[in-house]
Amino acid sequence: MSKAKNPLSDPKKRAAATMLVHGGTRRSQFNETSEAIFMTSGYSYPDSAHAEALFKGEIAGHNYSRFANPTIDMFQDRIALLEGAEAARGLATGMAAVTCAVQSQVRAGDHIVASRALFGGCRFVVEDFMPRWGVSSTLVDGRDPQNFEAAMQPNTKLVFIETPTNPTLELVDIAAVAEIAHAHGAKLIVDNVFATALYQSPLKLGADLVTYSTTKHIDGQGRALGGAILGSKELITGDIHTFIRQTGPSMSPFNAWVMLKGLETLPLRVKQMTENATRLADFLAGHPKVKRVIYPHHPSHPQYELAKRQMKAGSTLVAFEVAGQDEAFRLADSLALVLISNNLGDAKSIITHPRTTTHQRLTEEVRQESGITPGLLRISVGLEDADDLIADLEYGLAQM
Repeated sequence: MSKAKNPLSDPKKRAAATMLVHGGTRRSQFNETSEAIFMTSGYSYPDSAHAEALFKGEIAGHNYSRFANPTIDMFQDRIALLEGAEAARGLATGMAAVTCAVQSQVRAGDHIVASRALFGGCRFVVEDFMPRWGVSSTLVDGRDPQNFEAAMQPNTKLVFIETPTNPTLELVDIAAVAEIAHAHGAKLIVDNVFATALYQSPLKLGADLVTYSTTKHIDGQGRALGGAILGSKELITGDIHTFIRQTGPSMSPFNAWVMLKGLETLPLRVKQMTENATRLADFLAGHPKVKRVIYPHHPSHPQYELAKRQMKAGSTLVAFEVAGQDEAFRLADSLALVLISNNLGDAKSIITHPRTTTHQRLTEEVRQESGITPGLLRISVGLEDADDLIADLEYGLAQM
C-alpha cells in the first residue's frame, strides 16, 4: 500500500509564513538545517561532455556564480514563492535590480512612461541614463491613471512605477495602469519596496515585473545589500537572465544567505513595524506642530480608498511635514532613539530629510512638483517600543 502524499509537500499550498521558513531549501549530503553558503566562484565537471551540455543549456546545473549559484537559487525560489511569481533573480543591489529590469526590456528608439514620484536613483535611470542609449522617457503625475494614457506613444514599450512612492507615499493604481500599458503593447514594472510582498501583490494586479531592494525589509537589519526581480519564467529566464549573465550585477552567495535568514522572520518584523507605524501616524496627525501626516492607511491620506483596496496594510513608512527645513533639522537632531540615516525597512527606526539627502540631486522645481518640501520628513518605523518612539518624537517636536 503506497503512502499518501502530504498536501503540504507542495510549497504552493503553504501559508506565506511557512513558505518563508521552508521555501526553496536544498540540503546538501550533510542534511544541514540552516541553508548552506556556497562561497564558490566556479564549479568542476565530471567530464568534458558534461561541461559542454551544461553550457549549451541541455542539462541543469551550475557553471559560474555570476549567474548560477545554489545559495542564490534558494533565495530566488523562496522569494518567488512569496511573490507568487514563476521565477526570480537576485542581484547585488536594489538599484541593480531596477536598472536591469528597465534596460533589459527596451531597445534604442523605444519610449518609457514613468511616474514622476520616484526614488532619486530610479528617476536618474529613467530620465538621465536611458536617453543616453536612445530610449526617451516621459514622467507623469502617477496619481491619475489617465496621465499614463495621455503619455503613451506608438514606441512606448515600458511603464515604470513605484507605489507607495518615495518619499511622499503617493499611490499609483496598479491594475488601472497595467490595463493601459498592456492595451498599448507595453510592459509594466512595479517597484514594491515600500509595501513589501506581504501587503501588496503587483503581479496579481497585472504587473509584468516586480523589483525590490532586498537591502530594506528583507534583510531588515541593515547588514547586506541586495536586489530582486520577479515575474514570468519567460521574462526572467530570457532577457533578464541574459542581462545579468553578460553584465554581472550579481548577488553575493553570502548576501543571498543573509536574505534567506531575513525572509524567515519577515512577517513577524513587518507586522510589528506596521503596528508601530500606525500608532505614530495617529500621534503625528493630532500634533499641532505637524502640518500634515502621510500614511496610506490613515483616513487623512488623499488616496485612502485606493490604499485600502490595493494594500492589505499601511506598511512601515510614515511621512510628515513641519514648518520648514530648520524645524525639520531641529526635530531630527533632538531625537535619542530614531537614527538620522537614509536606509529604510530596518529594525531600528530611521528618519530622513529627503530634500537634502535622497532627493537632493533633483532641481528645486522638481522637488516642489513632487511634494518634497523643506519641512518634509520620512520615518522608517522600526521594532522599538511604540510608546518610546512616540515619546522621542514628542520631545523632538517640542524643540522646534
